[in-house]
Amino acid sequence: MNGDSVTQFGNQNIGIIKTQGPVDPQAALQQMISAALSLRERVGDDDRVVIDTALDVIRDEGPADPGRFRQALAGITGIAALVGEAGAPALGAATRLMEALGLQ
Repeated sequence: MNGDSVTQFGNQNIGIIKTQGPVDPQAALQQMISAALSLRERVGDDDRVVIDTALDVIRDEGPADPGRFRQALAGITGIAALVGEAGAPALGAATRLMEALGLQ
């Protein structure tokens, strides 16, 4: 994704927050793995199995198989969305990873 996308509501808005995620795909991948491991500590056993399986795909196959890669990220982000604020870091990391890999 190139360029800035800006949405403004209301008056007296100042400044733009630029993309703060890593541009480097390896750095984005490491952030995703770290966020998923952190999320893993906050969920039950069934969700841990999903996260572990997804991490195996993400670590081993990476984006070489985009379909399986997306499914793995979807498993993690689905759990992250369900746990609410505690899952926000994993959701953000998944978005940055997809952007870094050009898969959005």
